[in-house]
Amino acid sequence: MKKNLAVVILAAGKSTRMKSETPKVLHPLCGRPMLEYVLDLVKTLRPKKTIVVLGYKQQEVRKCLGTGVTAVVQKSLCGTADAVKTALPALKGFKGTVLVLYGDTPLLQKETVSKLLKYHVENNVDATLLTGNLKKPAGYGRILRDKLANVCAIVEEKDADDFEKAIKEVNTGIICFNNDKLAAALKQVRPDNRKKEYYLTDTINIMYKSGCLVDAVKLIDINEALGINTRAELSKANSVMCSRINERYMLDGVSIVDPASTFIAWGTKIGLDTTIYPFTVIENDVNIGKHCAVGPFCHLREGTRLADDTLIGNFIEITRSSIGPKTIAKHFSYIGDTHVGKLANIGAGTVVANFDGINKHRTKISDGALIGSDTILVAPVSVGKNATTGAGSVVTKNVPAKTIVAGVPARFLRKK
Repeated sequence: MKKNLAVVILAAGKSTRMKSETPKVLHPLCGRPMLEYVLDLVKTLRPKKTIVVLGYKQQEVRKCLGTGVTAVVQKSLCGTADAVKTALPALKGFKGTVLVLYGDTPLLQKETVSKLLKYHVENNVDATLLTGNLKKPAGYGRILRDKLANVCAIVEEKDADDFEKAIKEVNTGIICFNNDKLAAALKQVRPDNRKKEYYLTDTINIMYKSGCLVDAVKLIDINEALGINTRAELSKANSVMCSRINERYMLDGVSIVDPASTFIAWGTKIGLDTTIYPFTVIENDVNIGKHCAVGPFCHLREGTRLADDTLIGNFIEITRSSIGPKTIAKHFSYIGDTHVGKLANIGAGTVVANFDGINKHRTKISDGALIGSDTILVAPVSVGKNATTGAGSVVTKNVPAKTIVAGVPARFLRKK
């Protein structure tokens, strides 16, 4: 089945309803463009060919396609049928199943798509739709069935009458096609609708009338097929994906005290027996070791590295910094562009002043250092091994190992 599978991903659209200049498929979902989730899904299917149809700001979208993907450009954004038709030349000579996916449907899971493909191939269907039931199906195309309950057409909501709008079974847009039957049907699609666009959904009625076998597989969780067209829908999808990410970490041995108030971006690494407390935000490119405690009300930004057994407490922001093993930073601090060694203690209210208005500078806090409460470290600066800064100090010069400094600016007091 996999050798005879090709996937076409439609990713040409604008962000009209999002009211954004960013291409819709590049809007972030838990820290990465939503299109990348779809590309990851496709890789697990191991298709013979993967084609992405681009359009609006296609040069920006190309950057996240990766290898093994063929990009084609839809010259005029005049409908989904035209988009798929644009991909057909890249499928020249291909015989088998074409799966149509969408770059703005990032919640779809492998198990669902595999079930759809299996049904399509094993039953030798010409077109198999992925459908679902909605209590309030506003915005979705409705599935029309004949007297024998066979799928015979899809009607878009804007073209539906009141009877058709009352139908609860909706089209997710995800369809498996026999490649040859798809190509033949696309030639007959006409823009006979209110939007004057070429609808891919029209191929279903065309194929039905020509005697092709058309069928459907129903989704259990309709949220998987949530298409993201507005910022409200993006927010809903973000919640679903965040919940999935948190669940995965908990299954892998991480304690998340309150998943509903914890945001962890995709791709974060967290070690065994670490606890994440409520109201914590963890962004991209963050690695957290084993047996750590993070939060509550903590913000770990990109480039943060926490070694094993670190304790990062309330109201702390860390970015582009590494924190050594068994180091403690418990209370309201900012640590940026800093390397902190092992067994250090960062006092309450510590601020690393890493930005001089033009450039950002590095700070080094060595093993065993004790940074007193309300210390300001004016980068570039280093604090030596087992050194101490007094409460309220403003450190503008390097602090030698095993010394105590205090004051504004900090001055040498004595050796330890």
